[in-house]
Amino acid sequence: MVTIREARPADEARWRELWAGYTAFYKANVPETVTATTWARILDPLVPVFARLAEVGGVVAGFAVCIVHARTWSVEPIVYLEDLFVDPGVRGGGVGFALIEDLKQEARRLGACQLYWHTETDNERARRLYDRFQPADDYVRYRLSL
Repeated sequence: MVTIREARPADEARWRELWAGYTAFYKANVPETVTATTWARILDPLVPVFARLAEVGGVVAGFAVCIVHARTWSVEPIVYLEDLFVDPGVRGGGVGFALIEDLKQEARRLGACQLYWHTETDNERARRLYDRFQPADDYVRYRLSL
């Protein structure tokens, strides 16, 4: 059984283990200062970043990190799911699905009108999960490093 809950200060060590797996999957070298800042933002109620953690058997097995932000096409805010990761040892057991279902409820609770995310085109496993909620749209993303 999967239980979803908010992040707590005592979750930091396990979250960092999962975060390391997540960044390794994307072959990203995330500096320690960024990791520490991300965790601090998750816990800070004044910052529009939040995390939901999935527990399986009392052990944190996955996370979703989101950003709540305004948009120009609605009065209500929207929620961006920036990071989602599930421990490889429990994948296929419904953890990712449960996290997104929970995010839908959390976004509604926050008064958001939309939850959105993106992934790499070749991330087939994630896309199979995401397609259960909504097919991908036709937008192309551009990124400028500053």
